[in-house]
Amino acid sequence: MVGVDIVEIKRFENFLEKFAEKALEKYLDKEEMKLIKNAQSAAGFFAAKEAVSKALGLGISKTCGFHDIKIYKLPNGAPSFTLSSHLVKTFNIKSVSLSIAHDGGFAIAAVIIEGEPIEKQKLEH
Repeated sequence: MVGVDIVEIKRFENFLEKFAEKALEKYLDKEEMKLIKNAQSAAGFFAAKEAVSKALGLGISKTCGFHDIKIYKLPNGAPSFTLSSHLVKTFNIKSVSLSIAHDGGFAIAAVIIEGEPIEKQKLEH
């Protein structure tokens, strides 16, 4: 499953100027917030969570909220993520991959998730 999202960094500059840390609490937990250095990284994390929800085919919803997706950094500094246990079970998640890039005033995230919904597996067997 593949998901991609792109956001304008200026939008997050304005968002942070207006609401400060409260803006980040809407879509990040405390550990994720420690990783945010500026509007660019905030935009990248937002795009990443949107890309994950798109890869799952759910969008941000009751089934897959922002806090069901946790972004973290690997020891080499690369971004990765985990999902709430109900999503891992529902989609039989085997592996995940995340890339975040920033350029030209935009942040983009691309996600690949290996797995498939349990319901689909049952239909095929």
